[in-house]
Amino acid sequence: MKISKEKKEKISEQVLLFLYSINPKPAFTLHISQEIARDEEFIKKILLELENKKLVIKIRKNPQGIDYKKRLRWRLSDKAYQAYKANQIHEPQ
Repeated sequence: MKISKEKKEKISEQVLLFLYSINPKPAFTLHISQEIARDEEFIKKILLELENKKLVIKIRKNPQGIDYKKRLRWRLSDKAYQAYKANQIHEPQ
């Protein structure tokens, strides 16, 4: 089954919005796929495309500095975070 470019872009936006909502905390691919309700391999493919566009950053090591063997964590890049932050609507106080 092939997914249209428009649907892929919408799913990419959902991934970015999720990562923005938990920023600066990184998330594993599995956790992102569960939140977006999509297949883990499909979300990994989307994340790799977003990484090529420099919108997300891949984290290959755990907090103790040991390389992950099979897992990856992801976080929003500073560039993407600033773009999302600038587009947020601020309510008057």
